[in-house]
Amino acid sequence: MGIVLIEDTRQQASKHIAKHQAFERMGVTLVRSKLAHGDYALPPKVSVDTKQSIIELAADIDNDHARFKRECEGARDARTQLVVLVENTCVVDSIESLAEWVEPVASFKRRKYAKRRIHGSRLAKACLTMEKRYGVRFEFCTPLESAERVLELLKGGGES
Repeated sequence: MGIVLIEDTRQQASKHIAKHQAFERMGVTLVRSKLAHGDYALPPKVSVDTKQSIIELAADIDNDHARFKRECEGARDARTQLVVLVENTCVVDSIESLAEWVEPVASFKRRKYAKRRIHGSRLAKACLTMEKRYGVRFEFCTPLESAERVLELLKGGGES
């Protein structure tokens, strides 16, 4: 398996054809993404995407699915372990327990334009599909545990 490099989106691709062809001959895969500095970088081993609630996770999977899918595909293509860390004050600590969760009525009533309550079983099924298809991993914690868990995941390379 060849190396993957991130190329900054501000790098004008049409002006670097010889370099791109050389990368291709070397088996290097280029993934274009905005970089804070420089034109090329190696992707991180792990990236953590935090969700402040199960409701936010549901919104990404349902309402903003195309963007979320692109993010998962981008991480997979860059060979980066994407971990989606879902904060919640419920007892949800795994995809299995997410499958048992149902949005509380009070939460449903607060969401503007909501047509139906969110059922964890449907979310859990979507999470399992995304794990299988894109290699993304879903983890759950309380808001108080979140900062510590992010650091653990980044330092440990995404391992549980």
